[in-house]
Amino acid sequence: MNLFYNKESVGDVAFLQIEGTTGTFDYEKKGDVVEIKDNGKVVGYNIFNISKKSQINGSGHIKLTESLVEVLQEAITEAGFGYKLNADFSPKFVVGYVETKEKHPDADKLSVLKVDVATEKLQIVCGAPNIEAGQKVVVAKVGAVMPSGMVIKDAELRGVPSSGMVCSMKELNLPNAPQEKGIMVLSDEYAVGESFFEE
Repeated sequence: MNLFYNKESVGDVAFLQIEGTTGTFDYEKKGDVVEIKDNGKVVGYNIFNISKKSQINGSGHIKLTESLVEVLQEAITEAGFGYKLNADFSPKFVVGYVETKEKHPDADKLSVLKVDVATEKLQIVCGAPNIEAGQKVVVAKVGAVMPSGMVIKDAELRGVPSSGMVCSMKELNLPNAPQEKGIMVLSDEYAVGESFFEE
C-alpha cells in the first residue's frame, strides 16, 4: 500500500495505491472520495480535501503511519465505502544475505538468487555484474517505493519469478553513488533482516 501527495502540483488530494493494476479502471465517487477498481477489485482511492482531515507533510511518496492509515480509513468509511485497509508497516528496504547464485536459464547477463532476509527467503533475478553468493546486500522488498517512484512488484524476468530487487547505491539515491553498474555490497556488521534506512 502506497500513499502519494503533491499539493503544489496536483492539489489537496491523497492518492492511495492499494495494489498494482492492469490499467482497466472503474471509478465510483462518493463525497470527497473516489474508489478505483480494476476488474471489480479495489486497487486504490483518491481522497480530496485531505488537509481538512490530516496534515500531510512533504510531497511525493508519503510514509504511512498507523495514525495516517486511521485517517484514510475514516475518510473511506465516512464516504460510504466498506473497504478495510490492511497496512503493512514492516521495513521495505532490508539487509539480505545472498545464499545462492545460479545462471538464468534464458539470459546470459541475469542471475537467479536465493536471498535470506530473516523473515523469508526470496528468489530474486538480478542483472548486476558484481553479485555473488555470500554477500550482504540491500533488498527492496515487494511494496517498496524506489526514490525514482517505481514500485517493486512480484515479476517474471525471462520466465523466472522474481520477488524483490537487489539495489545499487544509485538506485537508492545515496550520496556519492558510483555511476558504473553494480549492486552495493554491505560489510559484515549489518544484520540480516534489519532495516537499511532509519524507520
